[in-house]
Amino acid sequence: MKLRLDATRCQGYGLCQEPAPDLIDLDEWGYAAVVADPAPGAPEDAARAAAEACPNSALRLER
Repeated sequence: MKLRLDATRCQGYGLCQEPAPDLIDLDEWGYAAVVADPAPGAPEDAARAAAEACPNSALRLER
C-alpha cells in the first residue's frame, strides 16, 4: 500500500501528521508532504489513520 497526497485538496490543517509522524512531513505553512522514504515497515494502520484524519480527503491509500 502507498500513501498518496492530492496537494490541491490539502488545506494545511496538519491533522494527518499526528497519527503518522514517520509518514507525513509538514512544510512551514502546515501543508502535508508524504515522506519519500518512510522507515522500513511503517505501519499501514498509521497510514490509514492519517488518511482518515484529513478533513478534505487529500490523503488516500493505494495498492
